[in-house]
Amino acid sequence: MHDLFDSLSHVQPAPDRVPAGPILRTARLVLRPLRAADAEAFHRLINDWDICRRLPDAPFPYPAALAVEWIEAAAQDAAAGKAHHFALEFLGALVGCAGLRLSRDKKSAELGYWLGKAFWGQKFAKEVAARLASWGFAALSVQKITATVAADHDASAAVLTAAGFAQAGKGTQAFQCRPGAKLPVLHFALARDEKVTSDTGKSMLLVAAAALIDGEGRVLLARRPEGKKMAGLWEFPGGKLNPGELPEAALARELKEELGITVREKDLAPFVFASHAYENFHLLMPVFLCRKWLGTPKPREGQALAWVAPERLVEYPMPAADRPLIPMLRDFL
Repeated sequence: MHDLFDSLSHVQPAPDRVPAGPILRTARLVLRPLRAADAEAFHRLINDWDICRRLPDAPFPYPAALAVEWIEAAAQDAAAGKAHHFALEFLGALVGCAGLRLSRDKKSAELGYWLGKAFWGQKFAKEVAARLASWGFAALSVQKITATVAADHDASAAVLTAAGFAQAGKGTQAFQCRPGAKLPVLHFALARDEKVTSDTGKSMLLVAAAALIDGEGRVLLARRPEGKKMAGLWEFPGGKLNPGELPEAALARELKEELGITVREKDLAPFVFASHAYENFHLLMPVFLCRKWLGTPKPREGQALAWVAPERLVEYPMPAADRPLIPMLRDFL
């Protein structure tokens, strides 16, 4: 379990209302903003020694009034852009809570979650951790997501590892339910460039690609060389994003490295994107059109190159993620 209570101020209860905020979904869960009406179920679930002893800022017994105050404070934090907390629903019932708390500079966020004891052992936590990590990188523009777990909570450490997090260190932390003691904790982190494991168990791979178009309207394809995955297949030039890199910047860098050409980011026009589930990972690839560059494309990484007329693109064997792009390019050009 992770700490969702750090820095939440205690405030006076407020009337129930439907808070604004995103609604996320996993294979089985709905993640929605917390409501004042959740307080009773929230208190019933969290008021358990096995949960509170793993949450640094959760006292035990957990007062019912604190559940009301915590939900109201979570809404205030969301309105201020400090954190995003979610009620976890399964079949319409509250089963726990999860969220992301942003750092002061908004460059990182801390993941937290807890589940009612009756819902342990059903892999809900992995769905939640993976979904929030994926959403956090996409919606909050953070470069890193961290999490802290009690050192004796092997199950929670396994959840983070399965979701793509790596252990980043050890430490100690005070826990309200054990006054005067600092207990060992493990720190985990996931950077933007690392693979986020989805709730389907597949890793997310982010790449950017370009359809380079010459004066005759032909498109440049590159053939993956021997020794690389999917060797022999033809693809649109591009590559993976580095930490904190925007797709346009990543693509300009990759085209320089792969082909020796210089492309200005303003000359990359967003065209379409590919989203494809391979056996062991899920590929998300924005594709840009480019008609202007400096230099002559040359194979700098052992790949073969071919300038192909749009109507002949179908003749070149491509990875599954690239093939759906052929009719769109053909029709556009």
